[in-house]
Amino acid sequence: MKTLVITGGTDGMGRALARTYLERGDTVVVVGRDAAKVPPGAVFIRADLSLISVNRQVIEEVNARFPDVDALVLCARFFRTHRFVTEEGLEGTFALDYLSRFLLSHGLTAPRLIVNVSGPGQPDGRIHWDDLMLERSYDGVTAQFQAGKANDLLGVAFAARHGAHTRYVLIHPGAVSTSVAGEYDAPTAAHVAALKRHGAQVEEGIKPIVARIDHPPAEPLTAFLRHTPLGLDLPSFDTEAAERLHARTLELIGSRSGPI
Repeated sequence: MKTLVITGGTDGMGRALARTYLERGDTVVVVGRDAAKVPPGAVFIRADLSLISVNRQVIEEVNARFPDVDALVLCARFFRTHRFVTEEGLEGTFALDYLSRFLLSHGLTAPRLIVNVSGPGQPDGRIHWDDLMLERSYDGVTAQFQAGKANDLLGVAFAARHGAHTRYVLIHPGAVSTSVAGEYDAPTAAHVAALKRHGAQVEEGIKPIVARIDHPPAEPLTAFLRHTPLGLDLPSFDTEAAERLHARTLELIGSRSGPI
């Protein structure tokens, strides 16, 4: 029997994963915002994961109630065409798609496996070191590409510190027909609708994730495009950049609510 913690587990692939493991009789903790969408039998933790303070509360609750986690699965994301700033003063995509994953990855008590459902190895992703909050150059795609790159670097830095006891998997599930939660302008909404028409069904889309949970890789860090491994010699996994971002991230979260 496994214990899994799934963020974004009230919709799309996160919800499908939760249902899969609940049907097997496993303990599934779903972290999300909509209690009405929680799969029956799951433990629900209501949370706005775009807030550092709320992530800390989630970490405290999970560690207290479920100290022995087999898999942390990070699915929560939200696309915004227009820039949004959280009440803690952070750009919303960076806060939810990256900072939450950083906090939960480092904050939970030694999960055996972390599966970060992102977009590893994207050549268009880059860190805007002089404008992390994209105050000068925001658009939704740029924000998501930056978060994707940041998650690649999160995996590298995490594995360097905790790879002896936790396996870190970065995975791109491919095009999947999910709700693709977000706030879109008309052109972007039309593009998303087209992607959903041509994407794989959710049950098919989660298969690469299920495979990694059921059979964790032996290496401290791995990356996949569906079932295909990606080489960690790609620029996305640069160790120097990973350490630089790790340090910047600690500064960001520390200035708001103390160290991890």
